Amino acid sequence: MITDNARRKGERAADTTTPKYIGKTELPEKEGASPADTVPGWTIMRPLRKKGNKASGMGTKGASNANGNGASFDSQSGDDLKMLKTNDTGDGYGGVGEVETLHEVRSEDELLEGEDERGTRHNGQHAVHNLQSNGALPERTVSGGVRYKVYKRRWFGLVQLILLNIIVSWDWLSFSANSTTTAQYYNVSETAVNWLSTGFLFAFVAISPLTIYILNRGPKLSIMTAAVLILLGNWIRYGATQAGPNGNYGALMFGQILCGFSQPFVLAAPTRYSDLWFTSRGRVAATAVMSLANPFGGALAQLIDPLWASDGKPQDIPNMVLYIAIIASVAAIPAFFIPSHPPTPSSASGEVPKQQIWASIRSLLGSPEFYMIMIPFVIYVGLFNSISSLINQILAPYGVSETDAGIAGAILIVVGLVAAAITSPIIDKTKAQLLTIKICVPVLALCYLAYTFVPSTRELVGSYVVLAVMGAASFSLVPVVLEYLIEITHPISPEVTSTICWTGGQLTGGIFILISDALRAGGESDGTADDGTKRPPGNMYRALVFQAVIAMVVFPLPLALGLFGRHKEVRMRRVEADEDASQRNDLEG
Repeated sequence: MITDNARRKGERAADTTTPKYIGKTELPEKEGASPADTVPGWTIMRPLRKKGNKASGMGTKGASNANGNGASFDSQSGDDLKMLKTNDTGDGYGGVGEVETLHEVRSEDELLEGEDERGTRHNGQHAVHNLQSNGALPERTVSGGVRYKVYKRRWFGLVQLILLNIIVSWDWLSFSANSTTTAQYYNVSETAVNWLSTGFLFAFVAISPLTIYILNRGPKLSIMTAAVLILLGNWIRYGATQAGPNGNYGALMFGQILCGFSQPFVLAAPTRYSDLWFTSRGRVAATAVMSLANPFGGALAQLIDPLWASDGKPQDIPNMVLYIAIIASVAAIPAFFIPSHPPTPSSASGEVPKQQIWASIRSLLGSPEFYMIMIPFVIYVGLFNSISSLINQILAPYGVSETDAGIAGAILIVVGLVAAAITSPIIDKTKAQLLTIKICVPVLALCYLAYTFVPSTRELVGSYVVLAVMGAASFSLVPVVLEYLIEITHPISPEVTSTICWTGGQLTGGIFILISDALRAGGESDGTADDGTKRPPGNMYRALVFQAVIAMVVFPLPLALGLFGRHKEVRMRRVEADEDASQRNDLEG
């Protein structure tokens, strides 16, 4: 800790008439003197010796947080210290600035250049290396600039988030593609089956405030929470299938809600994880891979579940739920062994202290740009959730089988994943997030409008094509929007914006499913009453019209971003912070 006495001595030294300081940025005026050497990240003063005396080596003792890092300094000259600003904000973790040693050079002193100094530098470097290995310091260049580093271990956490997002989405859509078979096994209506999806989405909304709090403490705690809920929920669901000849629908719903509670902890985590472990050159791609694993799990559910429990075989439902529970267990257990944070920061923006939760929320509420991005995101995620949950019930009245409906749902997701895999690295390099948003949103709105009329044509190819384009536009948007919101709201903590957006999307998804179910035409909806017309009994044409209207209403909002003199409000602040830090390091080098 820097004492008042140390500060006063530093101030007195600064007021000297002809000061000659040896420090990080000031050089002695003595002829032939060279700049002070530094160990990575901190200033180590060259030892001084009175003429005729032998200098003793400088010890390194103590550490003080500065800009998120520790400091080491000479224990023998600890009185000659002063506080300096370390960054543009002037504060670091704990509010402690960088420590610089002051030493007045007198005429009888001389700079040493020999074994003593080399030993001093070695000892100082060894001490700082120990702090760096414990996560206390970022790596720094010899000139004092920060050298940020990414670690291979980041892939462990990334893969874990991928696995958990896959299984949690699989849990969500476990009964959607084979809703008729599920209704037969549990002896309930298809509306009750829809509530398994709707309840899952509403559970997300209910737990989201806790999600923000836990994610604010770090992604590992959030990931472990999700793993526990996934394990409990899946095995409770399986137990519900064994409770009698028709299972226990109430216990099934309870297990489904537990799985729903787990979803926000992994779905909102990718932006927080990529901010912590990745640089600006890879964050969009990393967020895309982790976030889009969620709908990939839905695609697996659409494709595989009808094979495990096909039409006319409701007795296969228990085995289907058991297989999913086993896969969930394998995916969840490694979550308890991932690293909590990198040993040193990956980037300048990643180590900038983030705003507190309530301060972040207040800032977002006053930002028009936040609403112009968040509202379309919430609506389109809700529409995607609705159409994914109801795809079988949309197509079944026209005589489409559960297997073919599952293929349609899988195309929606798989094509989207391929498109996102192509676009995300390109956007990472070009930083064209805003342009991507302004292109994809109108395309997405037109897809919902077109799909209103496609099922009545009874041509599966038409459904496949429109759903493929819809998936490509949707999945390309998801990581771009999430990362762009973090860019323009930096230094607001990433988990706040992502959790708000995902929570809104799940809430609207649940509401849209309920509205669509209410807009269903009367009659049997499983295709047995198909009369060959454009509007057979049980059709969902009015629900599709509702979705198209909502999609068309909101698409102009993101097109207005950066207009009306507000171009400064859509700057990439986090990228700029990283670039500024890089330029400062280059200048110091």
